[in-house]
Amino acid sequence: QVQLVESGGGLVQPGGSLRLSCTASGITFRIYAMGWYRQAPEKQRELVATITRSSTTNYADSVKGRFTISRDNAKNTVYLQMNSLKPEDTAVYYCNAQFSNTYWGQGTQVTVSS
Repeated sequence: QVQLVESGGGLVQPGGSLRLSCTASGITFRIYAMGWYRQAPEKQRELVATITRSSTTNYADSVKGRFTISRDNAKNTVYLQMNSLKPEDTAVYYCNAQFSNTYWGQGTQVTVSS
């Protein structure tokens, strides 16, 4: 059974930082491209960042220079370091794994507010 379990969300003030983690089980993690997506209320889910199995990264324009995606294959974990957070970053953040199939985590809430 495949599971992607996100953690690290919470409430943070504008300008603050959070680090999200997503730990996978039931897949050969190292061969999967991993990604973070987010969905704000009444908006469509959007890509935040992706990292290939060779660690090539890609970011949405809205987070470039502020967010960093990384992976640790030994721990079956992908991270999203989020700095200089803005209120518009408020959303549920989802972990995604892609290879022959696509899997999603359950999501973790990030709220940026003073």
